[in-house]
Amino acid sequence: MMQIVKEGYVFVIIPFVFGLVLFIVGRCGIFLTIAGILCIFISLFCIYFFRDPKVKVTKGDNLILSPCNGTVLEIDENEKIIRVFLSVFDVHLQRSPVMGKVVSVEHKPGKFLKAMKSYAHVVNEQNVIVIENKDGKYIIKQIAGILARRCVTWVKPGDFLQSGDKIGMIKFGSQINLHIPKNTYIRIKRGDKVVSGITVVATLKKIDG
Repeated sequence: MMQIVKEGYVFVIIPFVFGLVLFIVGRCGIFLTIAGILCIFISLFCIYFFRDPKVKVTKGDNLILSPCNGTVLEIDENEKIIRVFLSVFDVHLQRSPVMGKVVSVEHKPGKFLKAMKSYAHVVNEQNVIVIENKDGKYIIKQIAGILARRCVTWVKPGDFLQSGDKIGMIKFGSQINLHIPKNTYIRIKRGDKVVSGITVVATLKKIDG
């Protein structure tokens, strides 16, 4: 059976039960029967949307992994920021890009513009997670969108994470921003598909001596 995150249970159970009732009650009426079938399909889609697939985390020194599944929307080489768009068909669970300690988790209220808007990452509601290790700070921004009205964070300040550990999810499509240290090489480009815990988005520069 497909594993789903706990936040998805209510979205799966309620439409399924409601749809089942409509289907049974409406067996003699085409409208209620169709409505019941649609509710059951919504329940099945939510199972797919809230899926939590098993991941074999990429291992290696100096690797920075993608915190999410999606399509690379923009890369700022100067500021070392990677922006990824999550469609409703992507896995919406996020993972830690590196090993490190969570130093802060902050919720910032805001708007709910489309995630594709160039300034959505500035004005939209978001959760900001800061992870720190010996190589620097890594900032993951869970950004809400027009459909994604809630970002869920599962970690708190003081938690110590391994690369690929689960840190949260966004409900129903939006954007993830990853800010990485300046001493890194970005290994992806705009338009690339990335997978959380698997795709290497950047590597740390080795310091000689």
